[in-house]
Amino acid sequence: MPQRASPAASRRSCSTLGAQAPQSMYTIASEDPESPEAGLLLEALSRTLARITGDSGKSSFDPEDVRGNRARFVVARSKTGEPVGCGAFRPIGQSIAEVKRMYASPGTTGVGSFVLSHLESEAKSLGYSQLWLETRLINERAVSFYERRGYTRIPNFGKYIGNAEAACYAKTLRDEAACA
Repeated sequence: MPQRASPAASRRSCSTLGAQAPQSMYTIASEDPESPEAGLLLEALSRTLARITGDSGKSSFDPEDVRGNRARFVVARSKTGEPVGCGAFRPIGQSIAEVKRMYASPGTTGVGSFVLSHLESEAKSLGYSQLWLETRLINERAVSFYERRGYTRIPNFGKYIGNAEAACYAKTLRDEAACA
């Protein structure tokens, strides 16, 4: 298995948040997607997706896809250490990564923006020029979230081609979108 940075070494705060949550509210670190706490977040995401879309999304996520050198799985934590959100990306091309398993716990503020901003910064630092993702059209909250953060609709890609329920998006990564 490739060497990964320790959680403390990869912990960071972002100031470019769509919802402008104070940066001291959360920390973020790369973690194993099969750790117990990551598992709780992923299960909560799956329950939420099943309720909204009728599909948990589990069949579209393989933990091995986010363990490589050019992939990330991250967990956001409150200042008390409670896991409050997660997200990931995996390579789908030399310059394109796909965002996977974005989740923010109910009742939190700015966690989704914090996680996405971090993923964008990490992807850029690894040489990616674009992030792509898929969500379901019926998931209006997710569609709105990504559009407000500069993601634009693209033709469905990969396993989503021909799926009328899927909505695929892309964002070109620029330096000004990076976290400090």
